[in-house]
Amino acid sequence: MPQLKMEEKPCCAALSVQPSRGLVDEKFVVLVQNTVPSCPLTIHASHQCEDGHSWHAFAHYTSDASGAVNVSEDCSVGGTYSGVEAMGLLWSLKPVPGSKPGLRMRKKNVQAPMVITISVYKGHLTEGFGDQVPLAGTEVERWYMAPGVRRIAVTEDGLTATLFLPSGPGPFPGLLDLWGGGGQLVEYRAALLASHGIAAMALDYLTCKYTMETGKMVEQDYFEAAYTFLQKHPKVLSSRIAMLGLSLGTSVTLKTAVYSEVIKLRCAVCISGSHVQPLDGFLKETLGYFNENSGKTCFTEDNEAIWRNLLLPIPTDLSLKVDVGKLQCPLMLIVGEDDQNWCAYESAMDMKEMMERAGNSYLLTLLLYPNAGHLIEPPYTPHARSSLFRDVKSRQKLMALWGGQTLEHSRAQEDAWRKLLVFLRKNLYGGVKSTSPLSNL
Repeated sequence: MPQLKMEEKPCCAALSVQPSRGLVDEKFVVLVQNTVPSCPLTIHASHQCEDGHSWHAFAHYTSDASGAVNVSEDCSVGGTYSGVEAMGLLWSLKPVPGSKPGLRMRKKNVQAPMVITISVYKGHLTEGFGDQVPLAGTEVERWYMAPGVRRIAVTEDGLTATLFLPSGPGPFPGLLDLWGGGGQLVEYRAALLASHGIAAMALDYLTCKYTMETGKMVEQDYFEAAYTFLQKHPKVLSSRIAMLGLSLGTSVTLKTAVYSEVIKLRCAVCISGSHVQPLDGFLKETLGYFNENSGKTCFTEDNEAIWRNLLLPIPTDLSLKVDVGKLQCPLMLIVGEDDQNWCAYESAMDMKEMMERAGNSYLLTLLLYPNAGHLIEPPYTPHARSSLFRDVKSRQKLMALWGGQTLEHSRAQEDAWRKLLVFLRKNLYGGVKSTSPLSNL
């Protein structure tokens, strides 16, 4: 990696990050050497997003008797995080002072890396990093796409999607990746899953070409077409396909997993969502049901919208919720107990009870995370407790409260991702040898 040009310093401080190029879910080691023993130091991370906004994180350390700091082993005594946190310089990234409110970090071009500049400064600094000359610095690349992963735009059968194929000859298990109510084609999670050996297809279902041209919402057959496309792809194992949904994507995943005659999933993962929705109809009716309950919306003192009450109390009427007692594939539910956007915890408890009554609770894996919010993303993604959200129907922007406390939420993201990958490998790769390495960087 290119070294940043630094002012000559008598101590000749050296800073290294290993690996300097890796996947976004891969840990790195930040090591400072050749400083004065027992010297107060600030290690600083900065990143400029594709939208031009700047983010940073920093932590205060004291060098040891040999003049060194190892971020993976040493304790931060202040900054954007404290304690021993190997990846704190990533998960505690926040918009720099003076940034507009409501920012959320999301990678749009997955074919280029996130570039993070790591620097070390003398003293315990909290501001003015741009005015200081660092003792040393370097750049780090974080990728969603491992070498050899292929990105393929999919427009067949009226779909608006992107397929990511792992490196290697295949065939690979497949996965349909569904995000939530913000719409758009969001690719970074699918790209990362392909880097772990799964042919993952990100699917836009709210702002897809069909909806933009006709003004109509897609029906169940749109998702069945996506499933069939994956099933017929020569690089995909046709009987080993999963679905992953977050937020509104959970509603689609559960409904199709239980009621579709076409979609036969090997397993499903649902993050921060609910089974509550009218069984009559599909997306249009589901969103209509939410809108009928919009009077239950609450607002914080900072005018942040809280939508978690829209589906509460969980209905007893079976025509208003997916009968997960009929589910025939393994299901993983990932729930942040401080989710302020969806009633994910109450929904999970009801689904658990329904499956216990039906005798299929052996299919359920439930991950509960106290003090984690709604947006449970891949590891080390900076936590956004709230951010600007554009309503797909009205196109109006408002501030949505997602919930979560930064440290606990970040821990949840790391733990949930690790367990999600184990769950997918177990259910999708059971009895099949993978030809794709799990990390290629």
